[in-house]
Amino acid sequence: MRTAEIAQRYLDFFEKKDHVIVPSASLVSDDPSLLFTVAGMVPMIPYLTGVVPAPHPRIADVQKCIRTNDIEEVGRTARHGTFFQMLGNWSFGDYFKEGAIRYAWELLTSSEADGGLGFDEKDLWVTVFETDDEAESIWRDIIGLKPERIQRLGREDNYWNTGQPGPGGPDSEIFFDRGPAYGKDGGPAADDTRFLEIWNLVFMQDFIDNVRGKTEFDIVGDLPMKNIDTGMGLERVAFLKQGVENMYETDQVRPVLDRAIELSGKKYGAVHEDDVRFRVVADHVRSSLMLLSDGVRPSNEGRGYILRRLMRRTVRAMRLLGVEDPTFPELFAVSKDAMKSAYPVLEKDWSTLSASAFAEEETFRRTLVQGSTILDLALDETRKAGGSTLSGSQAFLLHDTYGFPIDLTLEVAEEAGLDVDRPAFDELMRGQRERAKADARSRKRQRADVSVYRDFRALGETSFVGYDDLKTESRVLGILVDGAPAQTATEGQVAEVILAETALYAESGGQVADKGTIVGAGFELDVLDVQKPVPGLISHTVHVDSGAVAVDDPATTVVDAANRHAARQAHSATHLVHAALRDTLGKTATQAGSLNRAGYMRFDFAWSQPLSAETRTEIEDITNRAVNDALEVTTRVISLDEAKEAGAMALFGEKYGDIVRMVDIGGPWSRELCGGTHVSSSAEIGLVSVVGESSVGASNRRIEALVGQDAFRELAAERTVVSQLSAALKAPRDQLSARIEELQANLKAAEKRIAQFEAAERAGRVPALAEAAQQLGSYRVAATSLGEVGSADDVRTLALSVRERLGSDAAVVAFGGIVNSRPIVVVATNDAARKAGAKAGALVRIAAGVLGGGGGGKDDVAQGGGTDASALDAALAAVTMELSAA
Repeated sequence: MRTAEIAQRYLDFFEKKDHVIVPSASLVSDDPSLLFTVAGMVPMIPYLTGVVPAPHPRIADVQKCIRTNDIEEVGRTARHGTFFQMLGNWSFGDYFKEGAIRYAWELLTSSEADGGLGFDEKDLWVTVFETDDEAESIWRDIIGLKPERIQRLGREDNYWNTGQPGPGGPDSEIFFDRGPAYGKDGGPAADDTRFLEIWNLVFMQDFIDNVRGKTEFDIVGDLPMKNIDTGMGLERVAFLKQGVENMYETDQVRPVLDRAIELSGKKYGAVHEDDVRFRVVADHVRSSLMLLSDGVRPSNEGRGYILRRLMRRTVRAMRLLGVEDPTFPELFAVSKDAMKSAYPVLEKDWSTLSASAFAEEETFRRTLVQGSTILDLALDETRKAGGSTLSGSQAFLLHDTYGFPIDLTLEVAEEAGLDVDRPAFDELMRGQRERAKADARSRKRQRADVSVYRDFRALGETSFVGYDDLKTESRVLGILVDGAPAQTATEGQVAEVILAETALYAESGGQVADKGTIVGAGFELDVLDVQKPVPGLISHTVHVDSGAVAVDDPATTVVDAANRHAARQAHSATHLVHAALRDTLGKTATQAGSLNRAGYMRFDFAWSQPLSAETRTEIEDITNRAVNDALEVTTRVISLDEAKEAGAMALFGEKYGDIVRMVDIGGPWSRELCGGTHVSSSAEIGLVSVVGESSVGASNRRIEALVGQDAFRELAAERTVVSQLSAALKAPRDQLSARIEELQANLKAAEKRIAQFEAAERAGRVPALAEAAQQLGSYRVAATSLGEVGSADDVRTLALSVRERLGSDAAVVAFGGIVNSRPIVVVATNDAARKAGAKAGALVRIAAGVLGGGGGGKDDVAQGGGTDASALDAALAAVTMELSAA
């Protein structure tokens, strides 16, 4: 039974049981404390907690999930995978324990011919919470499961909560017995490898508080509405139904594994570590592809870092399998073909997704070359210093800064006959992980407790009327001061105010929040921010400028009209730039993010190469021609399916409801799904001036522009600068470029002549400096301060020239100089001096220590410096003393 068929059987079954089927939410979680959707219940938390009313009392879905906290276990067990799909059925105040258990058992044990999954009852075991007599009774007396196959477990295994005060409840888990070949008998309590969990039924009935840990909390009461939250692991059911050993060998994953085998020329099942690498590749390629499809792009932080790590672990695994050439074009295409029936967007957006993946592989391949060079230098310095171990800090620098894998560092070091201080590296890695965990805990602590909005949201959605009106009368539904509900907010306080209606735009879709005021009888509030803390609710963060505002007070929202107009100009300009980019670069230049505020717009798009000056000019010209053409801007509220049918562009990773707002500028030329505010005609934008274009990752670019009056002011400032240059250089505007090029050429020629004079002057000093060398013990030593010099290269060149003039006898040259008020020292030794024991690197470190700095280099020539220019003579004297004592 194919994976997609299992999912469809699940949805069909629950649809017949009056469940509304909803699509998967994005892998990018709305929860600010989470990078990803890590469990099937994450998108349902607002409904489970009652913060947002559930749209239906019964829901079923197949939810995409990403979890990387146990990434090191991927490939080593049958059940660990970074991307997985959870089949879920949900009841919000509808059926409870008996209904959930009956449905689960019916679907699992009904024959395949009847639409079920066809599991044999004798292979199924269940666990219940240690005090849940009701659940055990249902399994035993209603379902008819034998008592010996029902086990009671404690909070660690059979109680679910979010880890925060709020809803929780006991659960019942269903396990499949894989047989004695996989472990000992005795049920799930004895062996969770043989007995594999396939379905978890959570009975959300308790309100918990004083949460101190996973199992340390207090149950303080009953929830007003009992909910059901279940999760069945699709991949686990798939590998059981397909008769394979693990999730990596299922139909959605095995094709990638097989292609990796073909590319490597190795045999699967021959070498355990190779098998692990094959499974890592199969898992990580699929996970990376799915993350890309939800708008995540490789980067060095947050979600992008996780994606980058998955991709680079894939490249590394293929290299360890003996494949040095690029593999992503093969592997990602296979994964796309295996997954596209379940996720058609993979085929639709393949050109964009593949470009990003291929660019990341190429970037990492260059990183490996760069990292190898840096590692070779570090190993060389370790050997020359007489060491046998590369420091943990150097290995960590390669890993953390250059993305160079530690196992590759170990391998290369071993080939060079050196060890790596792995304990020190591991300690640095632990510190990094602790900092990351602390950051995650900080995000979790900083997140507002959205449960405070529950009562406000229960009153209905906030009505936004700002598309048509900049001023509207409303009523204060609630007030929060310091995150807690309050009846009033008084002069000088900062508070959140919830209104029934508002004309103020809440930050979303790349457009920043409106500025404005909220006024009423006896109070005036300055609006600092407008946000949507939970879906359907708008919250205004305000400063109480005067008076006091109270719950139920009449209030009027007043939008700053000038700021709104400029923001509308910027947002509409963003749509024009997007259309111009697609006209110029093609349809693959899709939006990857944006920011719009009064006078400024920023647009990120999928593209891997810098734009030429000509292309930037063309994009700017197309945009401003559209402004000049006074294109009509229209909006329509239609169904998502209708909008897609009409060809509307949607932002990667953005979440859309069933009903959407479609914005056209000039008809289908610019057609996007957008909830932002816009001008009514492109002519109102005025002017768009592109001021920057840069990289924001291996496969994304960013274009920035000023809009309207800000664009005019910027161009006027440039005109003033051009006029000043024209006057100063005595050249008409159209001849300025030629005049500047002429001056640059003259300057370059003058600098060349000066350099020649200086080189001749330095060469003229060589005989005298060599003549001044003194015999100190076994060495002829030329040590002197050159005073103020142009650069360190001047000192180095002179030192090497004098060393050559001193001939083949043991000679050491130590010259000092002052460059921009900072002292530098260069030491050079010839072959005879080095054989006698004089090492330039060691000598320069002595001098640099006197100068209050540091230095280093090779045995033949080294350079150092410091901060105390007055100690330069003493530094050179320290070198001569060292040579005299040798």
